Amino acid sequence: MSETTSETLFGDDARTRRRERRLHAQFLPKLRRVLARVPFAEDLLAAYYAVLDRRTPMAVRVTLIGALAYFVMPFDVVPDFILGLGFTDDAAVLYAALRSVAGAIEERHREAARRWLDEVAAEG
Repeated sequence: MSETTSETLFGDDARTRRRERRLHAQFLPKLRRVLARVPFAEDLLAAYYAVLDRRTPMAVRVTLIGALAYFVMPFDVVPDFILGLGFTDDAAVLYAALRSVAGAIEERHREAARRWLDEVAAEG
């Protein structure tokens, strides 16, 4: 996602930029690598953008950070490389997190997720 878009959506303070850089460092590169095998990519990205959004309540952000951290962890209950099963545990963790914070992920987060996915698709 471009700097301009993230600044517009999430603010431009130093703390937000540091948090965004840390999440970008692990989350987005992994998602790019496995995008074709992750059917819940838009939900993952919407959760990611909700975490970056200072307007998202702290309890929600903490819950979502846990789910996103599980996605990027190198060790899973079901290893990600297992064809057909690799992301089922990630999906279950994300689903549980999303259910527990229902309503906190807003349309602006989903729109940011769709824009990122469109940008990646346009890159080829």
